[in-house]
Amino acid sequence: MHMKTILHFFAIVIFGGLVMSCQNNPDKQGQTPEKDGQVNQNIQGKKTYQDLVNLFKEWRKFEKPPLREGAPDYTAETFEKRWPEFKKLQAQLLAMDTTKWKTEHKVEWYVAWAEMNGYDFNHRILKPWVRDPAFYKSVWTYRSDVPAHEGPTHHMTTEIWTYKFPLNATEKQRLLNDLKVIPALNKQAQKNLTGNAKDLWITGIRDIKGQSNDLKQILKKEGVKEDKALTNAIETAIQSTDELATWLEKESTTKTGPSGIGKENYTWYLQNVHLVPLTWEDEVMILKRELARAWTALKLEEHRNRKLPQLKAADSPEAYDKMADEAAKSLLTFLDKQDIVTVKPYFETALREHLMSYVPEEKRNFFLIGLHYDPRPLFSHFYHWFELARMDTEPNKSEIRKEPLLYNIFDSRNEGVATAVEEMFLQAGLYDDAPRAKEIVYIMIAQRAARGLGSLYAHANEMTMTEAGGIHSEYTPRGWMKTEKELLIFEQHLYLRQPGYGTSYITGKYLLENALADFAKMKETQKQPFRTKEFFDRLNSIGCIPMALSHWEMTGNDEGIRKIVQKK
Repeated sequence: MHMKTILHFFAIVIFGGLVMSCQNNPDKQGQTPEKDGQVNQNIQGKKTYQDLVNLFKEWRKFEKPPLREGAPDYTAETFEKRWPEFKKLQAQLLAMDTTKWKTEHKVEWYVAWAEMNGYDFNHRILKPWVRDPAFYKSVWTYRSDVPAHEGPTHHMTTEIWTYKFPLNATEKQRLLNDLKVIPALNKQAQKNLTGNAKDLWITGIRDIKGQSNDLKQILKKEGVKEDKALTNAIETAIQSTDELATWLEKESTTKTGPSGIGKENYTWYLQNVHLVPLTWEDEVMILKRELARAWTALKLEEHRNRKLPQLKAADSPEAYDKMADEAAKSLLTFLDKQDIVTVKPYFETALREHLMSYVPEEKRNFFLIGLHYDPRPLFSHFYHWFELARMDTEPNKSEIRKEPLLYNIFDSRNEGVATAVEEMFLQAGLYDDAPRAKEIVYIMIAQRAARGLGSLYAHANEMTMTEAGGIHSEYTPRGWMKTEKELLIFEQHLYLRQPGYGTSYITGKYLLENALADFAKMKETQKQPFRTKEFFDRLNSIGCIPMALSHWEMTGNDEGIRKIVQKK
């Protein structure tokens, strides 16, 4: 790590730990960080929770870049020009004395702290607008199953899934405004993309070419071809996208550098941005352990079930639809009748919108293989859609929690919970009627551990993206990752683009299990019964914030955060 980075690292740790250290040392209460050796008088006096909310709104407004020719401006000169303003906002946050705040308000201080650290890290290290061509993908045809798109995404995307065709006049103008961003942004990309990350560059071309195809599909939607303004805008966007793809291919021959951010940067990012109290080495150990555990559990389940008939995959659209309908009923009934979580009316609506459909055997990827044997393991992971429906229907009352956190900071929470409940529901009895379905759950855990482990080695620059995919493929049971290569490329590319995401499924599961254990121990100490529904309802009410923060708010145990802000 360079000396400048080391100094920056310790500055963040020291100032970020101010809130915690004040609680333990009354002599430090009320102190504010210094900037350039002098106390900044402009940051005095911000002491209340409402001050935090106001600052957070100001921060979120700043985080959106200004426009350049109608597109977000990611040029180096604009970042440098805006940097002092960012440091001022950060200093105001670090100066706050949260000693007497409620725990939930201290938690939200750390949300703001993490987001500002994310901006800082992107500016210094990740630089997706410089290193990552996929950052300039504008057209999204689907909603992500987590609060925001997975991976770095620019600020003015075209979300086709939000439109209903044929368009009314208002929606037509909105789409025209969206489409106008694309040519300007593609032009800017050819100026900004000066990085040398070979795997990110070459694989990112695939995303840009895919955008061209997605734009062509919009032309086929009802009412579009009859509208000259829309067709012209779409065709201009297609031409611009194709030109960017051609330029990227030409430049790709000069790209020779690594795409990973290195172990030290990875650990700093993991802890200070995603608030995961682990190191790169910790994650390697946890994922290796989970991979071995999943394989072992799978083989013991297979042994237990050896006299039972094998699961039979759905072999027709009618068979699949029947199976999916029964699986949805089974899951929702189980969650309700077994007091796992309060089942809201929107749960069924959210799940039934994502029952998926029959896919011929030769076209099934990893997840679709399991889906056609028994959809419940994957539908359990679709806890995601319950959470998004909650955000839509019952948004959190907090101004800081109700919108998606920036920079995928939600990953340990959302991906961790969705992965954890697959096995938790198994342990609570979901598959008592179909023991063979338990095997699918352990295959899914093994796959997530294997792909996350590969992504760790890729970020350490000990493997290329292709080599990381080899671990992903080879250590997934039954060869289920060898049937369809697109999923493998998509996942390893995403995890290389977004540090910490590939491991968040397993490490988030680990952090959730820690929280549940601590919550149960707290109840036992208080001589109160542990109720699964109470745990999940409480977790849901807290919102989609990092698991370490949820753990703290649920139990009063802030050990995870203290490991981050008070490390030496």
